[in-house]
Amino acid sequence: MPRTFNAKAAKNRLLCLVCALGVLPQIVTPASAQDTPAPRATRLAILIAEDRRAPTPRDLATIRSGTRRADPETAIVAVRALGRLERPAVVPDILPSLKHPLPEVRAEAANALGQALAGPKRAEIPAATTDGVINALIARLNVEAESSVRGAICETLGRVPSTAEQVQRVDNVLVTAAAHEGSIDGRLGIAGGLEALVRLHRRQQPPSEGAIGTLRSMVAVTPPNGRLPPDPSRDVRVRRLALEALAAAEALVVIDQATLDRAVSDPDPQVRRLAMRAAGDRATLETLTKGLTDSAAMVRIEALRAMRVRGADAVCPAAVLATGDSDPQVVLFALDQLAVCGASADAVAVLERVVDDLSDAGKPRSWHRAAHALVALASAAPARGTAALGQFTGSRVWQLRMYAARAASTLKDRAVLEKLAEDEDDNVREAAVDGLAKIAGHDADAVYVRQLTRKGHQVLRVAAAALAGTPNPDAAIPALKAAHQRLVAEGHDNSHDARAAIEKTLTTLGGQTSSQTGGQTRGQTRGQTRAQTRGQTASLTVDELRRLASARARVTIRDVGTFELVLFTQEAPATVLRFARLAESGYYNGLTFHRVVPNFVIQGGSPGANEYIGDAMFMRDEVGRWPHVRGAAGISTRGRDTGDAQIFVDLVDSPRLNHDYTVFAQVLNGIEVVDQILEGDVIERIEILTP
Repeated sequence: MPRTFNAKAAKNRLLCLVCALGVLPQIVTPASAQDTPAPRATRLAILIAEDRRAPTPRDLATIRSGTRRADPETAIVAVRALGRLERPAVVPDILPSLKHPLPEVRAEAANALGQALAGPKRAEIPAATTDGVINALIARLNVEAESSVRGAICETLGRVPSTAEQVQRVDNVLVTAAAHEGSIDGRLGIAGGLEALVRLHRRQQPPSEGAIGTLRSMVAVTPPNGRLPPDPSRDVRVRRLALEALAAAEALVVIDQATLDRAVSDPDPQVRRLAMRAAGDRATLETLTKGLTDSAAMVRIEALRAMRVRGADAVCPAAVLATGDSDPQVVLFALDQLAVCGASADAVAVLERVVDDLSDAGKPRSWHRAAHALVALASAAPARGTAALGQFTGSRVWQLRMYAARAASTLKDRAVLEKLAEDEDDNVREAAVDGLAKIAGHDADAVYVRQLTRKGHQVLRVAAAALAGTPNPDAAIPALKAAHQRLVAEGHDNSHDARAAIEKTLTTLGGQTSSQTGGQTRGQTRGQTRAQTRGQTASLTVDELRRLASARARVTIRDVGTFELVLFTQEAPATVLRFARLAESGYYNGLTFHRVVPNFVIQGGSPGANEYIGDAMFMRDEVGRWPHVRGAAGISTRGRDTGDAQIFVDLVDSPRLNHDYTVFAQVLNGIEVVDQILEGDVIERIEILTP
């Protein structure tokens, strides 16, 4: 019997999660007594202006005015909105909020300054503008008394620099700050800033010796300055971020054995996972063996990956043993590693045995091992892979036929690929056409042209790309134009990738579409999606925002279990409203998680079970301060403001996704269910629970 929703209990669980993760909540306090209808109306006006991406001076004025409002929630919403516009021109509007009386607003302002300098046109921002932001952040850091704000400033500093001089300056500032910072919040911000700095600039500007030393010291459970008690759970994300940074600098720095030993024995499984990654080919066999027998599946997977770096002699026996692991994700990853093990009789025997066992392959959760084994066998023992291919190409399970196409590509089996290019499922066709393009090139143009009558955006995209530069333009151009016209007439934002691929190919062939000659579709202006030009933002209402203010979502996965999400309505209101409405309409019911990447994400919610087909209209990004930690739920995109309601859940902390992908929820309970989800698992239903 389902539990009733207790808003207070849900909030307490969230606060416990915040403490455990070391995550800074944006607005987790209840509305104050001053939260009258007038401030709520003002915040709604700001959200609507932001949702439109403030295309007019009036919209921009609405947001700017919010930064000067007395109530803190309005000020936070306005400052955040300015940053999300990703316009360097609004930096002067954000800067005054760095001196706001409330630390929550100052922290939001620090983050907004970083976001204002983000986006696809980052390279065009003058160095003087970036210098001004760095100067303002450092000046505030030098006088800031609140540790949460210092942390936000340091984290932002790490992602702002663009020149070598700026990188060096920020490096010095963060190292100096680390020597004096004793708070969890401050250390977390410094670790995050250093991680971003190293990851973004390690090739052009290596981290200083001081930065490397600081990161090594942060891996310790107890900081060297001794200001914090030796509680391993308190600064766990500091240790993770420090190891992320050291791993990012792997080509430039050798992690000392003392640091590695501490990390390998850390009580946190993510720290141990990162120790395997950071060690790379420098780890001793004893260290990697310890990882292979770790209690956490994520550590065992990363240890296998590290073994692969050491070569076939190291990974093959380890992967053979791992195919008997109790965790299915470890088994599938181990089967993948056996692709390089053609010289190992044991490895080939394991692959053949798994490939031949299709007795349960027709069951929803039983096809994965054979599929992964087939692709690995095609590389390890091509003759045996070819012999096994036939039993997959005729399978009733479309995923097995898709994996067969991938194996046929490795085997360069054109006949099988041409057969699968006529499959009833467009995901199978996509894999087959992709393989044909690699092995047959334009000799298979007739096959690619036939795909252009299909509905699947994924197969249209790959077919159009395969036709680029074709020596047979007379056959290709009419088909490409017809497909493009059909997509334009449908008026769906999420056909963007297919349309772009067709337009690019037509350019190489000397053909043009109406959009390439300056025409706009349905009143669309540059930089706006159809959803924005059709007035979709009008659906944001005070009543809906209040209804979902403390909501959560219960996600039931067929034959697996249930997990629950707390929804971040204040942090990502437009995203939460879109998700909730789709869930309540039954949109997600029966869809699948089509993508599972071990130690990264699971992704689902596509009616076509692929990356390129989702809800018709794009949604805008609402990137914020909540980081991509394990259990964070985000919206998949393929560029700015291109979310089509496909969701993903982070399986591990992924700081490289921060400030680029919207986080709209966090797993409250059931993360072990998330870990068990396999490719193709069905979303039985998503229920939105409100107080």
